[in-house]
Amino acid sequence: MVTIDGVSQMVPSGITLEDLAAGVASNYKEPIVLAVMNGKLAELFRKPEDQARIQFLTTETDSGYMTFRRSASFVMLKAFQDVVGKENNYLLEMRHTVGNSLYCEYTSEDVPFSADLLERVKNRMQELIQANIPIEKRSVSTRKAEEVFDRFGAEDKKRLLRFRMVSRVNVYILDDYVDYFYGYMVPSTGYIHQFDLEAYQDGFVLTLPPKGNMKKMEHFVPRPKLFEIMEQSKDWNRTMKVSSVADLNQNIADHNIQNLILVQEALQEKRIGEIADQIVSAGKRVVLIAGPSSSGKTTFSHRLSIQLMAQGLDPHPIAMDDYFKNREDTPIDEKTGKYDFESINAVDTKQFNEDVKRLLAGEEVSMPTFNFLTGQREYKGKNLKLSEKGILVIEGIHGLNEESSKSIRKEDKFKIYISGLTTLNIDAHNRITTTDGRLLRRIVRDARTRGASAAKTIGMWDAVREGEEKNIFPHQEEADLMFNSSLIYEISVLKQFVQPLLFQVPPDSKEGLEAKRLLKFLSYFIGVDSVSVPGNSLLREFIGGSCFFD
Repeated sequence: MVTIDGVSQMVPSGITLEDLAAGVASNYKEPIVLAVMNGKLAELFRKPEDQARIQFLTTETDSGYMTFRRSASFVMLKAFQDVVGKENNYLLEMRHTVGNSLYCEYTSEDVPFSADLLERVKNRMQELIQANIPIEKRSVSTRKAEEVFDRFGAEDKKRLLRFRMVSRVNVYILDDYVDYFYGYMVPSTGYIHQFDLEAYQDGFVLTLPPKGNMKKMEHFVPRPKLFEIMEQSKDWNRTMKVSSVADLNQNIADHNIQNLILVQEALQEKRIGEIADQIVSAGKRVVLIAGPSSSGKTTFSHRLSIQLMAQGLDPHPIAMDDYFKNREDTPIDEKTGKYDFESINAVDTKQFNEDVKRLLAGEEVSMPTFNFLTGQREYKGKNLKLSEKGILVIEGIHGLNEESSKSIRKEDKFKIYISGLTTLNIDAHNRITTTDGRLLRRIVRDARTRGASAAKTIGMWDAVREGEEKNIFPHQEEADLMFNSSLIYEISVLKQFVQPLLFQVPPDSKEGLEAKRLLKFLSYFIGVDSVSVPGNSLLREFIGGSCFFD
């Protein structure tokens, strides 16, 4: 007897979750790829437990879509092995995402990368998918896994396992290809019904259908500015000789973490100084800073202002949030029926533009402060008049949207996109998503400054990301430049703060699944005390102790 989506039924022995999913697939809009069984994620090739409570997950969910994406990557890796040979396959690295696509690079002197090679890999992927080959999960001793990866030259995987405090690990097998993955898989290759491989820059991109619409195959859309900043960050990683979690853990084990922190902070400060140089050289008077949640916009604006002061300018920070409309004038989200604070229509852009134009004209302006408790804009006698060297440093999620500053001359504006773009990978075949890094930041900050539980922050995260997809990401490439606020060491520091918060999330709650996933993710990292983090670090905005506002 099992219960599926609240309906109890008898099932024959030996049946799998995949068999049960086939019987209810017509009730779901998107393909079923994963299940929740008795409050825990379960792959479809598992057999249901007696009296199990089962809920199926489709590619509309984060867990389901990442399972689909991970499985597609596994099929691609197998195809590469079949084309280039086992001795070259681990030279393929999944570097970072570009929109809905995954950018990869293959570096082998024996079998050089080419358009012809990529076409052969693509054809082999299609053959594997049509053959609908089962994907097997097998538990092996950690020592055995290390021996396997050592034999195939996967040094990063071998070193990663060295720091795992477990005696056994799960590996996935596809025909004769064995690999280690952080996360779950679909039962067979036939689930990967659509994909594309396309050469790009020095490598190629794997493009898949977007989350929530598996029937829609989108073409790869290059994002040159975003790609450039991701590659620059990868170069920083190489400079510090830290490209994977194993590299980071080794630095911690060797007592080299303080030096690593100082070098990373120095690289970021150098970049901020270069940005200030560009602003001054261009003669700009309005700097607009925008980025998704937990990107460190506030600290960045302070550090940029200091660099501008060092250039002889007189910067004045302005928060676009202070121009929120009064609560009664805030738009309502049609989907949720709640106030839509993420919409550009929640901001009094008319007043904002008028005030900025008057400031640039040399007038004295009464500046507002938004009271988030009362939901009202207030004027408390705070007046501002720009000096001859005055420059406005404006922060807000709509800063890149030309609609928010349409009355201000383009010649006066300098737009900066900032985000915590994670470039550190677990290993060559397991990425750390950018959203995970930002979510960990947000959980720590919300608990410290708002008294919010991890469950509350996790519960609202999907809505936050939906707002970003609608209001921020479409305007990324409109920025004059981008800044990556991610720090290569930050997850090791955040671990000490966020682990206790995640353990407080009720395991049987909706947010419990995500908390468990994040706790497993954190288990790959050795923790680091925050004492070595400088007071002006972007990380201090989240963990506390900032010299700017704590």
